[in-house]
Amino acid sequence: MNSLDPNSSMPLHLQAQQLLRKLIESEEYRNGKLLPKEVELSRQLHISRNTLRQAINQLVFEGLLVRKKGVGTKVARKGINGGVKNWLSFSQEMKRMGIEIRNYELHLSRKKVTPEIASFFETDEEARCVVMERVRGNVQFPFVYFISYFNPKLPVNGEENYNTPLYEMLEKDYGIVVKLSKEEISARLAGDFIADKLEIDANDPILIRKRFVYDVNGVPVEYNVGYYRADAFTYTLEAER
Repeated sequence: MNSLDPNSSMPLHLQAQQLLRKLIESEEYRNGKLLPKEVELSRQLHISRNTLRQAINQLVFEGLLVRKKGVGTKVARKGINGGVKNWLSFSQEMKRMGIEIRNYELHLSRKKVTPEIASFFETDEEARCVVMERVRGNVQFPFVYFISYFNPKLPVNGEENYNTPLYEMLEKDYGIVVKLSKEEISARLAGDFIADKLEIDANDPILIRKRFVYDVNGVPVEYNVGYYRADAFTYTLEAER
């Protein structure tokens, strides 16, 4: 394994991430072999265990690695990932289904990131980022409440035209080309806040869809959470043998 370059402008933990990403793509690790213990990896990379752990924690957060107490760290089984060929923005999804979209609310602000979001963006927990909140639906009723956090290291400032498709705007204005979306789907009852946004009862079910969006260089761009009316949203997976 190559060692890291302490003279590089890239932080050591990001260099360690790059090497680990290459390592876990090798056949032996993809087939289930445990990664070397942290003390051995840190020795091979000539970095501290704290720096190595920071890199590993990010890959665990992204779902690429799984850490089991008393066992070790190994490559995660492949989950549901979307690439440019099989995932779309919300506007594109709705257009493909012939649904006319209406924006019921649109709010932009700057907020301090949460620890989870700071970890995803690899930024300081005191950082502030542009946050977009939107309630969207068809012409009859709203059916999704989105909240998007944008990487504070990107030039997004909140002055952009958010009435245009988001990813088209990012590419046109800043040359940011999104490529990968990792998603998590869960369910719960709406609760008062979401129920008010979606014009449903607090005890009605909703689906929660988290998206972790990266650009073509693997840089995290957007942390997005969508709260959908369960009676208006179906998540479909297509598998081909």
